[in-house]
Amino acid sequence: MRAVITPERDGKWKLDEVERPKPKENQVLIKIHASGICYTDVHQTKGELPVQYPCILGHEPVGEIVELGSGVRSRKLGERVGVPWVQASCQRCEWCLRDKNAFCRNSFGTSAQMQGGHAEYMVAWAEGTMPIPDQLSYEEAAPIFCAGYTVWSGLRLAEPQPAERVAVIGIGGLGHLALQYAAACGFPTIAITHSADKKKLARELGAEYVVSNGEELAAIGGADVILATSNSAAQTFDCIQGLRPDGRFMVMGFYSEPFQISVVDLLFKRARVIGSIQNGIQYLYEALDIAARGKVKVMTESFAFDDVESAYSRVEKGDVRFRAVLTF
Repeated sequence: MRAVITPERDGKWKLDEVERPKPKENQVLIKIHASGICYTDVHQTKGELPVQYPCILGHEPVGEIVELGSGVRSRKLGERVGVPWVQASCQRCEWCLRDKNAFCRNSFGTSAQMQGGHAEYMVAWAEGTMPIPDQLSYEEAAPIFCAGYTVWSGLRLAEPQPAERVAVIGIGGLGHLALQYAAACGFPTIAITHSADKKKLARELGAEYVVSNGEELAAIGGADVILATSNSAAQTFDCIQGLRPDGRFMVMGFYSEPFQISVVDLLFKRARVIGSIQNGIQYLYEALDIAARGKVKVMTESFAFDDVESAYSRVEKGDVRFRAVLTF
């Protein structure tokens, strides 16, 4: 089969022929129809996140099951599924027993301990697959397995209450989805973006207010929940000044700078800064369901498998509006 190989740290992606994998006990073989390219792929390629080279990346894979390993009862041949970052865990440690497998040190991660989805076929643990609603195409579903899952998890973890205001920093690959999920729940929603061309779009996606920075956010009364989806540390730190008392600042973007917040804001606003990942498989189900009901529209640019080098280059440069998806 053909697969996209990352040969070494900061190496150039290349298409190559590799052996088609075989599912073991409790595993399934998936024929990939679409695989989203996330900026995390760039971090892994550059060695900023741990990975063993050479490797096949891609943690937003969707396709159909074409082979079952022994012992699989929960999935069937021909079923449309996707695979999130965490596929399986040890089921023995404290975190697994507390139903928090994202913290398991012996988990199996897609594109980490397990082959990723930038290939014609991939093997996954059956328990780590999630059925795709019929209403979603493969291209629409793929980005929800990371981007949609991540922002919906962050919103749910923040536990916004009726009439609380939700702001989203950065209307990009994560932010355009966070904005729609917040609006779909009926919260007064604010978009924070420097980009003039995104301000009109932000309103179309459900924002009641659009501001450029933290000062403007504070001037309109601030937000009770801020979903920080931007990869810009400067933009993220700037917006803390718009957090209301008892507010929750949800950090979901990735950058290397140390996190900065004023002690005055932290103490006298009784602010909470919360790191958020993909916080439970139930949130993936909910994120897919909301999109399937037409409440959220994933905005993608599709690239043919043969154009993977161009796709990676554009994602690395931030030149994709909003999610890049490889199609097979």
